[in-house]
Amino acid sequence: MLSKNQIKLIKSLSQKKGRQQQRSFIVEGIKGISEFLKSDYTLKNLYSTKLIFDAPQDLIVEISEVELKKISALKNPNTALAIFEIPKGNPPQDDGLIVALDDVRDPGNLGTIIRLCDWYGIKDLVCSLNTVDCYNAKVVQATMGSLTRVNVQYVDLYDYLEFTRIDIFGTFLEGENIYSATLPEQGIIILGNEANGISEAIEKTVSRKITIPQFGAIKETESLNVANATAILLSEFRRRTIEK
Repeated sequence: MLSKNQIKLIKSLSQKKGRQQQRSFIVEGIKGISEFLKSDYTLKNLYSTKLIFDAPQDLIVEISEVELKKISALKNPNTALAIFEIPKGNPPQDDGLIVALDDVRDPGNLGTIIRLCDWYGIKDLVCSLNTVDCYNAKVVQATMGSLTRVNVQYVDLYDYLEFTRIDIFGTFLEGENIYSATLPEQGIIILGNEANGISEAIEKTVSRKITIPQFGAIKETESLNVANATAILLSEFRRRTIEK
């Protein structure tokens, strides 16, 4: 039986303030929890309707489906909910290919971008302080476990870019065609806010502007979804390494 205090604590983690205070976040579902259990993340508590997880028994609390619904953020909760500790993480290294996000706000977009980083072997994802929290439950759910394999760091993006030693690529409508551009094996790729793109301050740090050309005849679409753009850009950068 879950106590009122336990329920209150778990519910508080749905808010960024609660996650920061408790240094904890929620993972739901069998697949997601299993991915985090086999990673370096530290488990704090696991609430499950079935005793099927390979985890320390003193951290597992067997609960009913009714209790799971009380603490879950999902319409249809899947078996279990776990609380993990938020790690300190490692500073991003000026090495290889890095993705940087300037004020990306949609949890689904961030979750997809983290999965893309995992797929294309991007170790470091650097986020501006206004970018959505990667430990937001919707982001965690969307990553499908990829968050365990990508180092996500929140920084003052302008300061970080000012002191980097590698090329900075920014995505703009008037940039160099990504399909014909010469692309290096390392650099920082910046993607901007869903509505406003890359901010003026961050644009000043960009050393090369690139674009994904539009092929439609009418050309009335204003922009690509930021996650879709990330997929195309990473595919092109990685393809060049194969061709060399």
